[in-house]
Amino acid sequence: MATTNYRMSFQLFIGIFVIILGLLFTLENLGILYAHDYLKFWPILLVFYGVSRYIRYETMSQRAWGVFWILIGSFMVFDRMELISFSVWDLWPLILVVLGVSLIWGPSRRRIGFPGASSIGDSSATINAFAFMGGFKRSNDSQDFHGGEATAIMGGCEIDLRKASIKDEEAVMNLFSVMGGIEIWVPEDWKVILQGVPILGGFEDKTRPSGADSNKRLIVRGYAIMGGVEIKN
Repeated sequence: MATTNYRMSFQLFIGIFVIILGLLFTLENLGILYAHDYLKFWPILLVFYGVSRYIRYETMSQRAWGVFWILIGSFMVFDRMELISFSVWDLWPLILVVLGVSLIWGPSRRRIGFPGASSIGDSSATINAFAFMGGFKRSNDSQDFHGGEATAIMGGCEIDLRKASIKDEEAVMNLFSVMGGIEIWVPEDWKVILQGVPILGGFEDKTRPSGADSNKRLIVRGYAIMGGVEIKN
């Protein structure tokens, strides 16, 4: 069974936490136990969430965030068990490490020589956009589009793919927006799959369904940090 069929979410863990709260407070009211002795171990939920995220996703970037939550939750639990002295701020630089790994180990690795990466002979099959405190606008009409990457830092990228086509059924765009915006136009027969991570920002799919089954998929990954990503057709 594919790991993508495994569904875990923050809402599930919130629900579990609420149930545990209700049970602990009920037992405390009955004089069976003192709820605070157990509530202090709530970070174990972060460990479970990290494990489920690691199992659910196949990409290195998504699994890296799973490992991050496992480490944070584990250290917080050990601190409450008085095995170590730990503050969550001690590991905040790990956010930078995880973010860096996600950016390096992305779909673009096949173009920069990582082992096991497939080569692309047609340079027009990929797109590489970068905007820093400015604007980048580009169109692509490749009939064998593979994907690419776009980075917007306090700027904007507009990519028009409406005349392009996907031959291998799947293309991947790796996006990174910091206080900027990225806008991508796609053909109406493409199906968009969002796998991005918004951090004080947003990913938005504004495409209109064509009404017909399509085997052409554009997978959108990456981060929007105080920025936005929009996909339109």
